[in-house]
Amino acid sequence: MIETALEEDIGSGDITTSLMVRKRTEVKARLLAKEDLVLAGREIFSRVFATLDPKVTCTWFFEDGDQVKKGKVVAELRGDARSILEGERVALNFLQHLSGIASFTREIVQKIKKYQVRLLDTRKTTPGLRALEKYAVKAGGGYNHRFGLFDGILIKENHIAVAGGIKQAVTRAKAKASRFLRVEVEVNDLDEVRTALEAGADVLLLDNMDLDTMRKAVKMVKNKTLLEASGNINKDTVEEVAKTGVDFISMGALTHSAPARDFSLEIVNMVKRR
Repeated sequence: MIETALEEDIGSGDITTSLMVRKRTEVKARLLAKEDLVLAGREIFSRVFATLDPKVTCTWFFEDGDQVKKGKVVAELRGDARSILEGERVALNFLQHLSGIASFTREIVQKIKKYQVRLLDTRKTTPGLRALEKYAVKAGGGYNHRFGLFDGILIKENHIAVAGGIKQAVTRAKAKASRFLRVEVEVNDLDEVRTALEAGADVLLLDNMDLDTMRKAVKMVKNKTLLEASGNINKDTVEEVAKTGVDFISMGALTHSAPARDFSLEIVNMVKRR
């Protein structure tokens, strides 16, 4: 990921830096939070510079998951000026994106913390960045749903259509899948909730249900299985969904719509010229 990003940005060489900065110039730089945020992405930020120049050091003053106030110095870098300037934008892009996800996740977690419900991410991630984005969700206090198609069974409407119905789909999954895997099935109304329960589903995904139907589904299930609410849930509606009594709330917006958080990297002085 890092090598691809650096190649995209630097290409055949950083023209401006090569013209402006003498070789073997060592500097100190500060990483500043330009707004309140939850930090995520320390390791990949540091690794960007280590990939360019192993001698560049990053000293961190906060941990991933920490709440950082606007204006705080988050880290200090020391090393070759050319390496720091060449890696600056790539490192900041990773950090701003991941801290944005962590910050947005924390905001949602705070809204529902008094309810017995877990906030989950989804597979609606940036191609190639899923592991990082799901890491950022955890840094913000959320939980990871399945990482991909390989580590969980989630029977959605298209699977149901091909299988011939909810009962057939759940029965087939229960008969053929590992007993260590939960079988989750998407349902859209109370009739489908009843059918999935009778078929023995382990988790029901209440897809795009209104609040009243969700509440009825919770009463119908009565702890017989786990319930996940999903579909068009946002920061303004998430608390009302949590009040229904579902076990999980999944939000694609955690990863596909979280606004980046702003940082700046400022060189504060030249340490020496080697």
